[in-house]
Formats: sequence, C-alpha cells, structure tokens
Amino acid sequence: MIKNLKQEGKFNYFEVGKGKPIIILHGLMGGLSNFDTVTTYFSEKGYHVILPELPIYTLPLLKTNVKNIATYVRDFIVHKNLGKVILLGNSLGGHIALLCAKLYPEHIEALVITGSSGLYESAMGESYPKRGDYEYIKQKAENVFYDPAVATKEIVDEVYETVNDRNKLIRTLAIAKSAIRHNMAKDLPNMNHPTCIIWGKNDNVTPPDVAEEFHQLLPDSDLYWIEKCGHAAMMEHPKDFNIHLDHWLTKRGI
Repeated sequence: MIKNLKQEGKFNYFEVGKGKPIIILHGLMGGLSNFDTVTTYFSEKGYHVILPELPIYTLPLLKTNVKNIATYVRDFIVHKNLGKVILLGNSLGGHIALLCAKLYPEHIEALVITGSSGLYESAMGESYPKRGDYEYIKQKAENVFYDPAVATKEIVDEVYETVNDRNKLIRTLAIAKSAIRHNMAKDLPNMNHPTCIIWGKNDNVTPPDVAEEFHQLLPDSDLYWIEKCGHAAMMEHPKDFNIHLDHWLTKRGI
C-alpha cells in the first residue's frame, strides 16, 4: 500500500488522511509497509497518518545514533508544521519516540510504543548479524514473530540484503550500540505524556517484563497485551493492535 513517497529536502515520507497527526516510526530492520493496516485504519478514523523514512542509513557514520534520529523527527514535525503529534513507534522506533518526547516535549501530545527498545540491552539482538548466511537470517527473522510464517520470504530477503550491504551493516551496528548505551530508565519517571503500551505476550526480542517495566516507570501509561504475539504486534495481529489503540485514543480523548 505504501508507495509514492514524498520528497522534501532531507525528508522522505508517506502521508494519508486528515485530522490529528499520528507519526509512525519504523524499527531498525522494519519497513514502512509493516504499518499498512494501522495506516489504513487510522487514516479512515479521522487521523492524519504520516510515516517518515528514518535516516538510519544516510546520516554520516559518526552521527548515526538515536539522539540525532530523534532530532530528525523533531525537524520533520517542524517542517510539516504539525503542532503537537501522537508518536507511534515499534522497536527502535519506540525508543526514538520516547527520546523525542524527552528532548522535545512541546511537540508531543501522546506516545504509543510496542516492542520498544530503551530499557533492555538485548533488544538489538544478542549476536551481530552473520553476513552471507541466509538460513541464519531466516531463523532470526522468524524469531521476531510468534508465528514464524509471518516472516515471509520478502521480509527475510530484505533483512538479508541489509546485513550484506557493508554500508547498511556498519550503520545498523552503530545505531544498535547507540540504543544500548542510551538506556532511558532514569528518564521515564519524569515523562508525563499519556503513553499507550501495546505488547506481544510472546515477544522474544523485548520480553513481557520489559513492557511491565515501561508501565511501572512511565507516570501516565496504559498497558495492553496481545496473546500469541511476538515483537511486531501491528504486523502479527493488526486487528487487535488497532482495536486496543482505538480504544485507548477514545478513552483518553486524543
């Protein structure tokens, strides 16, 4: 569904719908298409849904870190003149959403995080990707989901291509190390944005106790669980994900 990205200066993005802005932040290995169902659902519910391509592979190597990507998101909000936005992020995208809310609170109305890094060191994988080993990459991709069949050949091919591209691999490792260094446990209790936490009960990448910890540390959060679900709830159980988020936005009047 997500085609025809708009290009404006340093920003590439897809947008659809009118209304209150929801900016969706993808993960380290995740593409914009991972959010197809969420994008369609909420753009039809009266939200302006925007998916920027994060500059994970295009920043200078020394600037490839979570803080600079959070600043990029702030620059994008200002560029689009969006006022206050809802930030929704999966995995690394969740971490960047949280960091953006910490550094630039005046631009954020609410947060939605799912399988987010920021608290748990193994979130970026306990071993570096092995180049050239397709079966290993396939196994790793399948491990992201409760149902390994969700890791289609297309998804595995994309990850395989990334880890076999030297430029992309170096930046993937740089951002992963930066995310591990940038633990947010001390920051979260001071962050008062309403936060919706949606988590897979069977997440192997950021286990359920990570969600519990986010819920405990964030002053104004609600936690929703999805059964038989791994690290990317919006892909594996898009219907449940949308229902939980819709319910939360309605309950909070956002």
